[in-house]
Amino acid sequence: MSSQKILVIGPSWLGDMVMAQKLFKVIKDHYPKSKLHVASPAWTIPLVSRMPEVDQPIALPFSHGELNLIKRYQLGKSLKIEGYTEAIVLTNSFKSALIPFFANIPNRRGFLGEMRFGLINDRIKKDKSLYRTVDQFLALAPKNKNVRPSLSTYLISKPSQARKLLKGKIKSSDKILAIAPGAEYGEAKRWPIEYFAQVSKVAIEKGWKVITLGSTHDHELGKLIDKLTKNKVINLIGKTKLEEVIDVMSICNSFLSNDSGLMHVAASLRIKQIAIFGSSDPQKTPPLSRHAKTVYLGLSCSPCFERTCPLQHTNCLKNIKPEEIIRRVI
Repeated sequence: MSSQKILVIGPSWLGDMVMAQKLFKVIKDHYPKSKLHVASPAWTIPLVSRMPEVDQPIALPFSHGELNLIKRYQLGKSLKIEGYTEAIVLTNSFKSALIPFFANIPNRRGFLGEMRFGLINDRIKKDKSLYRTVDQFLALAPKNKNVRPSLSTYLISKPSQARKLLKGKIKSSDKILAIAPGAEYGEAKRWPIEYFAQVSKVAIEKGWKVITLGSTHDHELGKLIDKLTKNKVINLIGKTKLEEVIDVMSICNSFLSNDSGLMHVAASLRIKQIAIFGSSDPQKTPPLSRHAKTVYLGLSCSPCFERTCPLQHTNCLKNIKPEEIIRRVI
C-alpha cells in the first residue's frame, strides 16, 4: 500500500525509543513505500534522526507530564494537512492519544489506557505474556501473513565526526572503553561509582583509553570518576550532544553501563557491551544485541523497579564486584 502515511506517538524515555525502532522496522517491512513520521519529546529527536526507518521526526513542544490541551489541539490541527492514514500511540496516557484524534487520523491504534475510548479507535488489549517492552511495541505493528519482517535495526553513526571531536586525545590504534555511569531513573539502577572508577583504572593500566559519557544530570558522577582516576579518563559527561555521543560510541571497542538509555543505544550500534542490572529486570528491558551481555544477581528482593532501594542496601548492585566486570569488558 504505497499511500500509507503513518504517525507514531513515541515514548519519552531514551531506551524505550531505541526499542521502538524495532516497530518502525516492521512498519517499513510491511509498507516499504510508506511515509513514517515519529512525534516525540524534543530530547529524543537527535536519536530518532539517526533511525533510517523514520522519514520525519516531529519534536513535541511539551515538558514531561504536561497536558496543555490548547497546545495539543493546535498541534493536532496543524498535522491534519499531512493526511495520515494511521496513527500508532506507544504510550498509555490519555494525553498521548489527543494529537492523533485532533489531527483527525482515521485509524488510531494503541493499548487500552486511561480514559481513551474514542481517542483510540483501534484498541489492543495488552496481553500479560507481553512482558518485554519491545514485544509490547511490536504488538501494535501491522499484521500481514505474507510478510516476514526483520527485527535487525541499527543507528546511523558518523565515526569521522567522533574522531574529529576526540582529535589529540585518541589514536586510530587505541582500544577504547566507553563508560556510562548514570541512570536517569534513579540510584537503585546505578552501580557504585567507585566500581566504575576501578574498572577504568585497570583498563588504563592495560593500555586502553577510557571515555565517560552521560548527560548533564550525570555531571557529578563524571567528576567523581575524574577524582578517583586522577583525571586519566576522557570525561565527556555533559559536554556532548546526543548525536555526538552516538558517534563516539560507534568507535568504541567495548561499552559498560547500567540499565540506561545509552545501554540501548550501544545495542543498536552493535558494539561489545556489558550491562549491569540492579532494581530492574533484564528480561523486561534487555539490550537487544547479540554483542551484549547482562550482569544481574536476581536477589530475592529483585527486581523491585524502585528508584531508590526500599531496603537501603542496594546489594543487587554492590555485590557485583569490579573484578567480575573487568574480566568481561576488557
